[in-house]
Amino acid sequence: MKVGIIGTGAIAHKHVQAYRNIGYEVTVCTDVMREYGEQFAAKYGAEFVPTFEEVCRHPNVDYVDVCTLPNFRLQAVSVCAESGKHVQVQKPMAINLETAREMIEVARRGGILLSIVSQHRFDDSSRFLSKAICEGRLGRLLQCDYYVKWYRSPEYYSRPIKGSWAVEGGGALINQAIHGIDILRWMAGPIRDIYGVWQLGARHKIESEDVANAVLRFQNGATGVIQASTAFWPGYTERTEIHGTKGSAIISGDKLTQWDVENDSGDPPPIEKDVTSGSSDPMAISLTPFERQFLDFGDAIRNKRKPLVSGEEGYSALEIVEGIYQSCRTGQVVTLAK
Repeated sequence: MKVGIIGTGAIAHKHVQAYRNIGYEVTVCTDVMREYGEQFAAKYGAEFVPTFEEVCRHPNVDYVDVCTLPNFRLQAVSVCAESGKHVQVQKPMAINLETAREMIEVARRGGILLSIVSQHRFDDSSRFLSKAICEGRLGRLLQCDYYVKWYRSPEYYSRPIKGSWAVEGGGALINQAIHGIDILRWMAGPIRDIYGVWQLGARHKIESEDVANAVLRFQNGATGVIQASTAFWPGYTERTEIHGTKGSAIISGDKLTQWDVENDSGDPPPIEKDVTSGSSDPMAISLTPFERQFLDFGDAIRNKRKPLVSGEEGYSALEIVEGIYQSCRTGQVVTLAK
């Protein structure tokens, strides 16, 4: 697979490392900051072009990888649809549901695949636990929670665009917690009702939330909690907790750290204690799940099937975030569309 990259910031470097490990080639890149883009191209042996449209139309590209800030998504998807290039975008897929819906529709009309980076679906822990839940090993689900109590420094938020509604779509929920929100919905199913409260700029000089809490009711009757923050120094490992009538499981960081299931049978759980987390360092993340997601997208392109994390999947995660935001603003319970 030959990949073109739009946006050459920190996450793009992680992506290139993963691409190299699986034998994909980054052939072309661009960045609004030309100096950074040219340095990136020189470092990785890619061609630099001055506009994103040139990446989307480049003849030596199988798919485009959009590694920009969240307010730039639809523009690239639209040009990719015109030129017949498949496209993958960083989370969140957009800063609002209207844009996300349009991205899905534009990709559909253009006959291209749209994938959203949600690499933690490809962790060994997530894959095992999702399968175990489907097999009924935890019984009927009772409580499904996600906690991301991280810390981001003042330097992280030093640019006015960070934590802004217009560019990033919000703060800790949409940027940090959306990975776990996606995992929670993937494992436990759709959410019906949400009640949220937040603190705007509790610790940082940002206009959006750096502390947020939500109480959930899933369509299957289970309840749950989402807690998200970037204000808790020094930052603590994120956790996904699933509790059912037959037992409980906890994922800490990227590892399954607890598996307490009565009369269990089936594949042995991959329990580990050495976890990887971006609790205080956004780049302290493993390459392996990226590699697996990129391989899945390449296979989806070759075999003309939907990728595991499609545009619709990205939309579902964003819908939960937007539901929490709406509840925080109104003080009312928000019921999501079925």
